[in-house]
Amino acid sequence: MARCLLGDGMITLQNITVSYQRHPAIHHVSGEISAGSLTALVGPNGGGKSTLLKTLKGLLKIEEGRIDYHGVALSDISFMPQAHQLEFQFPVSVEELVLLGNWRRARLCGHMHKDASHQLEHALEAVGLGGFGSRRINTLSVGQLQRALFARAIIEESKMILLDEPFSAIDSNTTDALWKIIHQWQKQGRTVVIAMHDLARVKEHCPNTVLIAREVIGWGETSKVLTAKNLAHAKTMVEAWDDHAPACVA
Repeated sequence: MARCLLGDGMITLQNITVSYQRHPAIHHVSGEISAGSLTALVGPNGGGKSTLLKTLKGLLKIEEGRIDYHGVALSDISFMPQAHQLEFQFPVSVEELVLLGNWRRARLCGHMHKDASHQLEHALEAVGLGGFGSRRINTLSVGQLQRALFARAIIEESKMILLDEPFSAIDSNTTDALWKIIHQWQKQGRTVVIAMHDLARVKEHCPNTVLIAREVIGWGETSKVLTAKNLAHAKTMVEAWDDHAPACVA
């Protein structure tokens, strides 16, 4: 298990089922996310990747099973949704959006942290948005908004970071720069889970992978999870899933 510089942060899932109108979006999911690990969450569209991330953050009700958080509170978990799911018309600037990542320290100190301005500048430069602080988010492209969300995560300094398709609508050069940030998070002992589709990038960057198709198909070392057999099984599972089947009762 990786050593977490920010304290123990292992999370264990035991037989988790999350349902929409009693029809499971993820079904009997069990596994362990080690502290300080970097894990890819992959699977077909509709396979439950976003649902699992939101469940880890505590945003969705668990129908069955339990999640045990070892030394990490929900407030220590940062969740970055897909940019297209956000409301672009919300009247805030890039600077204001990014500084939301400072809310925890501001609450503890009773005011904005004195280094917030420096951290803001550093975070925006790191994601390629230097000089964008005063821009309204409704003037940004989806890719620029995604980068702004990365900047917010940089200054949030959470123990665990959940990223939902963070590289959509972003060019390859920016993607490479953001991967450097992710690896820096891991070196700091943070736990990172990334939902993504690009299996080549998963194999290049992520030591651990969860392959999910409503149910877990594979969970562990990436090379052992991303086999042709497992990927074919995941595709078959989602294609065969009946959203109109009777409600889950067990």
